Amino acid sequence: MSACVPTRATDSSRTKRIHRPHSPPPPRPRRFRIAGADVSASIAVFLIALPLSLGIALATGAPLQAGLVAAAVGGIVAGRLGGSPLQVSGPAAGLTVVTADLIHRYGWRTTCAITVLAGLAQLGLGCLRVARTALAVSPAIVHGMLAGIGVTIAVAQLHIVLGGTPQSSVLANLRALPAQLADLAPAAVSVSALTLTLLLLWPRLPGRVGRLLGKVPAALVAVTGASAVAALAGLSVPMVDLPSWSSHALAGLPEGPVLGIAAAVLTTTLVCSVQSLLGAVAVDKMAAARPGLTARVGRSNLDRELLGQGAANIVSGTLGGLPVAGVAVRSSANVHAGAVSRNSTMLHGVLVVIAALLMVPALEFIPLASLAALVMAVGIQMVSLHHIRTVTRHREVLVYAVTTLGVVTLGVLEGVTLGIAVAVAVALHRLTRTRITHEHDEQEGVHHVHVRGQLTFLAVPRLSRALHLVPHGSRVVVELDGSFMDHAAFEALQDWQNTHTAQGGTVELTGRRAGITIAEPGETPATGAGTAPPADADTPPTAAGCRCRPWTPWRNHQCERPPSAPPSGTSDASGTPGAVGTPGMTGTSTTDTTGTTGTTGAPSPGAPGAAVPSGHQLARGISAFQRHTAPLVRGELARLAREGQQPSQLFLTCADSRLVTSMITSSGPGDLFVVRNVGNLVPLPGEESGDDSVAAAIEYAVDVLKVRSITVCGHSGCGAMQALLNSEPGGVQTPLKRWLRHGLPSLERMADDSRPWAGLAGRAPADAVEQLCLTNVVQQLEHLRAHESVARALHRRELELHGMYFHVGEAQAYLLTEASDAGVFDHVTDHMTDHVTDHMTDHVIDAEELRSPA
Repeated sequence: MSACVPTRATDSSRTKRIHRPHSPPPPRPRRFRIAGADVSASIAVFLIALPLSLGIALATGAPLQAGLVAAAVGGIVAGRLGGSPLQVSGPAAGLTVVTADLIHRYGWRTTCAITVLAGLAQLGLGCLRVARTALAVSPAIVHGMLAGIGVTIAVAQLHIVLGGTPQSSVLANLRALPAQLADLAPAAVSVSALTLTLLLLWPRLPGRVGRLLGKVPAALVAVTGASAVAALAGLSVPMVDLPSWSSHALAGLPEGPVLGIAAAVLTTTLVCSVQSLLGAVAVDKMAAARPGLTARVGRSNLDRELLGQGAANIVSGTLGGLPVAGVAVRSSANVHAGAVSRNSTMLHGVLVVIAALLMVPALEFIPLASLAALVMAVGIQMVSLHHIRTVTRHREVLVYAVTTLGVVTLGVLEGVTLGIAVAVAVALHRLTRTRITHEHDEQEGVHHVHVRGQLTFLAVPRLSRALHLVPHGSRVVVELDGSFMDHAAFEALQDWQNTHTAQGGTVELTGRRAGITIAEPGETPATGAGTAPPADADTPPTAAGCRCRPWTPWRNHQCERPPSAPPSGTSDASGTPGAVGTPGMTGTSTTDTTGTTGTTGAPSPGAPGAAVPSGHQLARGISAFQRHTAPLVRGELARLAREGQQPSQLFLTCADSRLVTSMITSSGPGDLFVVRNVGNLVPLPGEESGDDSVAAAIEYAVDVLKVRSITVCGHSGCGAMQALLNSEPGGVQTPLKRWLRHGLPSLERMADDSRPWAGLAGRAPADAVEQLCLTNVVQQLEHLRAHESVARALHRRELELHGMYFHVGEAQAYLLTEASDAGVFDHVTDHMTDHVTDHMTDHVIDAEELRSPA
């Protein structure tokens, strides 16, 4: 994290530090230098790109030089101008079917012109800054498109592997396959089999030797080995034929129907753009796994990446090359080979140019069957079982299957269009699919109406039928399990509710709808028996009507506290601390049926307005959990019970009841290993006086659970920090005072004029209590480093420490931007978090898949 100058409260007593201004000598002109890591990475990428470029050109039916032109232009132009420094562009397998169809329909020169026009379209989209819009395409459609293209490639290349010639479509290739199997070419089959064997076994060589040899790309080994065997054995198989560059065909004016050319440009633009943008996001994820790399190269600029891809396609099409897009396998090799800048990508393009000009005699020893086997393996790997499991888990398998079959039978554009139509239909079906059931609990005499799904006007007739099954004057529980209710459904439900309560019945609305006031039998709330006031009603609900359930339903909790007795360690909305008492402990207020409020856990026996017994409130909360929350989390908790806990971080915070760790971190079961104590203190090793609970939790989290980060979280209005400020030496050493002695180093740190103060970004701390709360977080992080298990993990770079401050009154979290001596607690903004949001995760190909040729 970057360091910032701490913001501190105004204090004239502190000595200002004055630094004499000085001017550095004028900088010397910087010479262009290429890092050694970029050189080695470029060689690794070049060795992968060379055979794949020739194989893809062969699969499309284009001149073989076109693959080399696209690889060189993708490396140099897209590498220099693109917004993803480590992504490597070139001819991609995802464009094979599109390009082959264009060459078959319009010829090679017109296909080059279409590539140029697609590049111009990409430039226009980049200027409009719509790059992120492409990421909104359903992952099922993207993966289905890639799977369909993979099937098409594999079936077509199978004919070349068997010694024949592919047909123009998948169906034609399947019909011709029996005849091709009956007429095998043994030499071609032998070369192809050897290529596939080397491609499969080379990454799996065992032992230390295997790890060393595994650094050589499997694709290069497979093609080189097959070529050497074919040459030594004297096999008669078709070889690569690279004609003279003087006869290389360049782009010409597009010839064909206008609508057909426009559709071809649209298809090429769509496939190139989506594949490149998703690849850029995936490269960012891989770069983030290498410490310090993201800070050096930065995140991908997707709009600039679209501009770079457009420029590359214009140049490639003009020079007679294939369409260009980001390539997964080359980008993965570039990152894992240690590239640190875009120089690696550009240098790989230069190496391709050198090979195309000087290595033509060597390239002509490569058998076409070997290249076909390589590309066929690529096509098979594009049908990913991981993607199929993912779309099945998210109930998108229909969209995936329709897109795949559409691409295979109709074409890429038609298949994608069909997939989009099915995705829209599925979304509309889910929106309108609402399950409404009615059940009668004879033992309790309660009628339950369950509403599952979104409640729109389309579901109003079914809702009315279910509600009219409820007898007059009965007690009803309506469970709304959905995130949306339109006006028509709201009016229908409200009208029925008013009618039912007017006839002597009661209605309890539960589920995700907040701000509900419920009347028990015989009670009459101020807002009307059994009625639900609007969400912005100012009238606090009655005690019987207070239903503060987990998560969102409790957000309108309006039970008031006695103004004369604020809870200890709390603060008002402005963050002003209350009276000092038991640090970090607050009570839960309730309201009785008379409207008098009290604090649960500390009622005055016999006093008017005594609070509802805490045991009743606890039982009611447990009952609400069993009815509403347990069914939603039972599956996840069952999985955690089987697999055990595997939290990603230790979260050490105060015992204050207002700090709901799962809420402020948006975490769920199994995510956080939480340790809470008064004042979020971390005693130094050996100073807990026989109570090693905090040290034991740290050791267990780091050494056993293998957490990757530890967060110390303080908060505003902390009662422990107030007690520290107000403490006086001497007196009776109560357990609380003995515990708070671990916070004395924080007091000493704040009083030390030689140390800078911790502060909040944008403003000074409100008072001494807030200053001590911030300083305490920094001090406890220093205590953490003194623990042996933490020090070992930090030394091995297996652990990160974070400081956090939560302002209760503002509901605002701050993160420490420097945790060495002091630092600034800054707002948590988008630039602090990974810009790849959750809905993009399913779009990108993970690092394991990027290691396979695709």
